[in-house]
Amino acid sequence: MLIAVVLLLVLSRAIAQNIHWGPDGNSYFQLEENQLVRYTLPSQAREIIVGEKDLTPAGQDALQVRDFTFSQDNKKILIYTNTKRVWRLDTQGDYWVLDLVSKELKQIGKGLPESSLRFAKLSPDGGKAAYVSEFNLYVEDLNGGQITQLTRDGNRRLINGTFDWAYEEEFACRDGFQWSPDSKRISFWQIDASRIRDFYMINNIDSVYSQIVPVEYPKVGESPSPARIGVIELAGNNLTWLNIPGDPQQHYLPRMEWHSPEQLLVQQLNRKQNHSKILALNVVQNTSRLVFEEQDEAWIDVLSSWENVYALTYRHTFQWINDGKEFLWISEKDGWRHLYRIGLDGKETLVTAGDFDVINLLRFNEKENVVYFHASPYNATQKYLYKTRLDGKGKAEKVTPAGLEGTHEYAISTNGKYGFHIFQNHHTRPVSEWLSLPKHQPLDKSEDIASKIPTSRYDSSLEFFKIKTADGTEMDGWMLKPKGFDPKKKYPLVFFVYTEPWGANVKDVFGVGRNRLYEGDMSQDGYIYMSIDNRGTPAPKGRAWRKSIYRKIGRLNISDQAEAAKQIVQWEFVDPERVAVWGWSGGGTATLNLMFQYPEIYKTGISIAAVANQLTYDNIYQERYMGLPQENLEDFVVGSPIYHAKHLKGNLLYIHGTGDDNVHYANSDMLVNELVKHGKLFQLMAYPNRSHSISEGEGTTAHLRKLFTDYLRRYCPPGGR
Repeated sequence: MLIAVVLLLVLSRAIAQNIHWGPDGNSYFQLEENQLVRYTLPSQAREIIVGEKDLTPAGQDALQVRDFTFSQDNKKILIYTNTKRVWRLDTQGDYWVLDLVSKELKQIGKGLPESSLRFAKLSPDGGKAAYVSEFNLYVEDLNGGQITQLTRDGNRRLINGTFDWAYEEEFACRDGFQWSPDSKRISFWQIDASRIRDFYMINNIDSVYSQIVPVEYPKVGESPSPARIGVIELAGNNLTWLNIPGDPQQHYLPRMEWHSPEQLLVQQLNRKQNHSKILALNVVQNTSRLVFEEQDEAWIDVLSSWENVYALTYRHTFQWINDGKEFLWISEKDGWRHLYRIGLDGKETLVTAGDFDVINLLRFNEKENVVYFHASPYNATQKYLYKTRLDGKGKAEKVTPAGLEGTHEYAISTNGKYGFHIFQNHHTRPVSEWLSLPKHQPLDKSEDIASKIPTSRYDSSLEFFKIKTADGTEMDGWMLKPKGFDPKKKYPLVFFVYTEPWGANVKDVFGVGRNRLYEGDMSQDGYIYMSIDNRGTPAPKGRAWRKSIYRKIGRLNISDQAEAAKQIVQWEFVDPERVAVWGWSGGGTATLNLMFQYPEIYKTGISIAAVANQLTYDNIYQERYMGLPQENLEDFVVGSPIYHAKHLKGNLLYIHGTGDDNVHYANSDMLVNELVKHGKLFQLMAYPNRSHSISEGEGTTAHLRKLFTDYLRRYCPPGGR
């Protein structure tokens, strides 16, 4: 059942996120059974645009399409196939161009290594393609087939047109070059990782001799990899490095976009990530001009966990309005996450006003003077569609109909007239409909959400609740009680935690309250399963809520969780001697801190892929939320589980993959060493060569689930007593 639930949830989200809208907004394209299909709205007339025959090179099997993009004139399609994973995503592969008129199918990048091309793009005029292969940029003439190598100095340490591990993981920067609007220039990032020390992972299973796997990984306290932006004039292959003020070793460049054939906009962020500047760069004169800047006492988000930053085609983009004189920008400068209009002259206008957060921007329609966005002003566990006037002179209006309490996802067409809508909550499986806007009317009444809800209901005993700390802070939580619950009995309690700024657990979605690592049904077996979102988690509760954790990771989040737990274990039906906690990544870190700092509460813990020592993690993430260790080292030390390890009293299972390039296995060795030093008994499971997801290798997931379930049942026995 759990697998089916997860697959259904993933599928519904994928449909919303992977709709390729037609340029007029009245149609969309989707891949179906390796065919490219166009649907015309509102009739949903279906037409196969590219069949499998069109995708079959002479003498070969049909291409298996991973993704596709159209040329601006819609006469060509760029097809991405034969992909390989790079870090988190499969951003490397082969590309083919299909001419929709002649039906000619040609591979680009021939002669380069198989599956080595990254982020290929057709030029705006449709005559060329550019791509990265093995850290260098290339451009190819689609008519004559001539390939020109634009950079020649690229290597693992000097990266052209893409990014290093830290930029990709923490800024979602992967695609590192762009065409100018007139197809005459290409701008690109170059990351100099030569000064970043390698972290060495060890592969002990693929040979009788160990193999070293180096990863250029800037630890917290290390200066950033210097980044610069180059512009190549294709006519003479002339390269110009843009003059961007500031020390490259003390700044980041997370965003870049062409505004006109001669002007780029670039976001520059200082190392502490609390001072952001938008610069207009004239690429002909090689001059820069400040357009907009803001500062924050904590940090400024380049992106948020509310965005689909792990989508294959995710890109930071400036949303241009008013004939390119202004762009839309999100800021928390007034205490809430709001949408602003920013002019190239520096003038700004607040578009969304009020005590609520804009979760994310969906679409705007200048002609209709409307902008659509997700928000949930009154319940931070849910999400709805809102709209307001684009000129900033209106109030936010809820568009989602009343009576559908829960979480709503929308994908809105380019003209703002149509939308794909998914609804779910903890007792309703994801259901979807196509609708027209602004009235939110279903295109087909027989296929609308209202008609599907009766058969999508799920009998859930999950409860949402609120709990307050001594200072009056109110936190959201959910609880799943055992089946056949008897309030006169005492039951074991299992907390699921994350607690850090990149994730919230308490959401009104289908499948919440299900533990994918537990073999069986926790509720049926007699466990109370629970999760609470503390201060600092990315809930739509305002800037003060989210940024209260600045320089306090490992302390504020942990004390919030423990204070709530102290109240909960006093509930009559909770057995205080059977209290467990578990989490993964940041949740694994929280699990360790809770076990070590509050051993009187948490008797059993299962920690997976945890940061045991904050000084081992990457500089972009850890310095964003904690400052610089050169200035406030004590905050890093006392917030790290290893500092408190000597206080362990309960049962601890620590799990880590030795091939984890995100949270390095060195954390495990450091923690084990400290626990041994203090004579603490625990259990350790190291998964050879597994990454942060611990998913690779035959039998891994099944083994992890069995290990998790056996340990929990043994040391936190189920059932009421």
